[in-house]
Amino acid sequence: MRVWTLLLAARGLLWGVRKLRARRHFRRCLTASAVLAVAAPLAIHGPAEAAHILVKEGMRGGAVRHVQELLVSAGYLEAGGADGVAGPKTRAAIEQCQTDHMLVVDGICGEATYLALSGGVPYDPVALGIAEERAPSVSRGSGRSLFVSATAYSAYDPGNSNRTATGTPVRYGVIAVDPSVIPLGTRVFIPGYGEAIAEDVGGAIRGNRIDVAFDSHEEALIFGRQELEIFIME
Repeated sequence: MRVWTLLLAARGLLWGVRKLRARRHFRRCLTASAVLAVAAPLAIHGPAEAAHILVKEGMRGGAVRHVQELLVSAGYLEAGGADGVAGPKTRAAIEQCQTDHMLVVDGICGEATYLALSGGVPYDPVALGIAEERAPSVSRGSGRSLFVSATAYSAYDPGNSNRTATGTPVRYGVIAVDPSVIPLGTRVFIPGYGEAIAEDVGGAIRGNRIDVAFDSHEEALIFGRQELEIFIME
């Protein structure tokens, strides 16, 4: 009789374990379904590719106004300050936002700063109704062309100095070159960038390679590495 009782108890225990496993499996399936249900609309309506955002002092237009509106909403810029022109007040507001969020403080609103202001929502100019703004055309002169491999850098890159090899500030409009190919002091035109002057050198800059300077680390990252045809200005 005792053996029979033990067998019944063991059978009941096995049944309970199976029921518990089934319940846990159902919960996992339900959780996965819920995640898919929430994520699917986001995947459908989200932008296929995040657009780049870059707002700095001296710029103007719809993107500037949008960033200024975010700065006003966050309390970094006074009401009425969204005029579409990035001046010293806009730069100071961006710097304060960067300080509060422990970002690189350069006064330039790139992707990281924008996400801090927007609450993590990527920049989508199409959804915001912001038309693409093109830089004014610049004459490339009548100089000879040169095919180069171009990378980018800034004074804010880890380990970088804020001075070039010739003693000038690292800034937009400066390139590092191999002086045997492009002599220091040479003015060049770079499509999509504009005019620049060779004022810097680098240990890895050899042959037909240049390093293009930007005002922020984020701008340099956006530029990446490109194969370009540049023009030596006469």
